[in-house]
Amino acid sequence: MRRFFFDLFEGLRIAVQAIWANRMRSVLTTLGIIIGITSVTLMATIINGINQQFEQSLSMLGADVVYVSKWPWGMNTSLDWWNYINRPPIQMQLVDAIDTRAAHAARVAPLVSTGRTARYKENDLDVEIEASTAAYGQIRNVELSMGRFFTAADQRSANNVCVIGADVADALFPIATPLGKTIRLGSFPCRVVGVHARESGGLFGNDVGPNTRVMMPVSTFEKTFGISRWRDINIMVQVAQGTTLNRAKEELTGILRAERNVAPGAENNFEINDQEQIRASFTPVKIAIYGVGLFLTALALLVGGIGVMNIMFVSVRERTKEIGIRKAVGAKQHTILIQFLIEAVIVCLIGGGIGVGVSAGLAVLINQTGFTAVLPASTVALAFGICVGVGILFGIAPAWQAARAHPIDALRYE
Repeated sequence: MRRFFFDLFEGLRIAVQAIWANRMRSVLTTLGIIIGITSVTLMATIINGINQQFEQSLSMLGADVVYVSKWPWGMNTSLDWWNYINRPPIQMQLVDAIDTRAAHAARVAPLVSTGRTARYKENDLDVEIEASTAAYGQIRNVELSMGRFFTAADQRSANNVCVIGADVADALFPIATPLGKTIRLGSFPCRVVGVHARESGGLFGNDVGPNTRVMMPVSTFEKTFGISRWRDINIMVQVAQGTTLNRAKEELTGILRAERNVAPGAENNFEINDQEQIRASFTPVKIAIYGVGLFLTALALLVGGIGVMNIMFVSVRERTKEIGIRKAVGAKQHTILIQFLIEAVIVCLIGGGIGVGVSAGLAVLINQTGFTAVLPASTVALAFGICVGVGILFGIAPAWQAARAHPIDALRYE
């Protein structure tokens, strides 16, 4: 064991000296490795960022919340569009029916929206107007930077009150405080009672979510904009603690079939959606990204590995006489083998270090553009592990050639 570690240390010392003596050649040799490692780390970095933002976007839906709607999520509805469009609309009466009959529902809230231009004096902004009940704030865990959320009393009285997003507040009230001010949504006046806390972007950094949204009581929305069969209504149902989503969905299915007069054996004319459907539809996209990234990475590493192998063959040829002298004085085959393998691995590690540095810099630039790129320590460790593997795989042939060199022939080599 002592002999092995001595050979390892001696091989490391000689390899470092050889690389330092040919610094420029060694750096140029690593270009392929740099490109390969930059590709693999940058791919992993971007995918980690996409996964993180995807999970953040899903968390807004709620892990314990299901959505009753006319349309299914996460599938290509164009193939059966006529069937879905002809389904009877989701009506507000279903909210009361679910709230009264569903034993596994903790909270129920409708969700309906439209688009308008919000104005205050000379300032305006196109916004999404979303309406619900006071239960919405508890289901979504709404956080406000100032003011309050609308209450059940506001809902009963159809008060002209609203909660605006952070971007809406910045656009309409660059200097003044929004609370208590009356804005106009189209031609409808509405008093601001709260401002939603700013939330980060969605999956691709441009899903503003509540930042450009105005929330109001659904009764106020119905009084002002109306709710017709052409306006989609969703019903949010928060599952009670201790109840599984599947059990709650089964109960909801029975209630909805009865309320919507679906005949026994007939197909449901509604959908009960949850975040798992979106996650399942996103999986093929992630697989495609991984596939393309792995192909490009493997191609770059193959080119880089061939470059390392080529330069190692050159190095073995240049140092043939040195190899002959070392073997003549008693160096074993495995000693020479270890020396050149270490040299190949170090060359790859140098390229890997530069590649990781380039990826870290690119990740910072990507984050500045609004996208999210995450470079965890596990990805860095994986990159250096790949470097070691490439060094051994492509360095074994020249190292083996050096180890098997005959000392007399090596000493005669010119």
